[in-house]
Amino acid sequence: MTIRLATPDDLDAIMAIENASFPRDAWSSEAMAAELATEYSHYIVDEEDDGIIGYAGLRSIRGSADADIQTIALIEARRGEGRGRAMLRTLLAEASARRAREVFLEVRADNPAAEALYLSEGFEEIGRRPRYYQPDDVDAIVMKVKL
Repeated sequence: MTIRLATPDDLDAIMAIENASFPRDAWSSEAMAAELATEYSHYIVDEEDDGIIGYAGLRSIRGSADADIQTIALIEARRGEGRGRAMLRTLLAEASARRAREVFLEVRADNPAAEALYLSEGFEEIGRRPRYYQPDDVDAIVMKVKL
């Protein structure tokens, strides 16, 4: 398993995981392509011999005091193996390298596995956004960790 910087050539593989992981509220291919191309984003992929099994993204302006984890997703068959944790830690290291002091994220209130991962890595709940995830009317749990 290799975690590496994502490139525009990874867009199709990323979008396949995005659409499978978030069937009702997936990002568009255009939005993801823009994320991969901008200098204030840092996207990574988790790759094995048979292809990309996951991806994750951070939005962070170098020198800014805060950063945001945009997404972490894995193919369903590979969830629960620690690969999401490895990508999360890679993003947190990048945020630290960019001199961020706090990292924020939102997680679906109906995703207890992801919430537990973030809590175990030091994130704390700081608020909720009612019905944030549409069209499912699911609340977003807003979380923060200090670096």
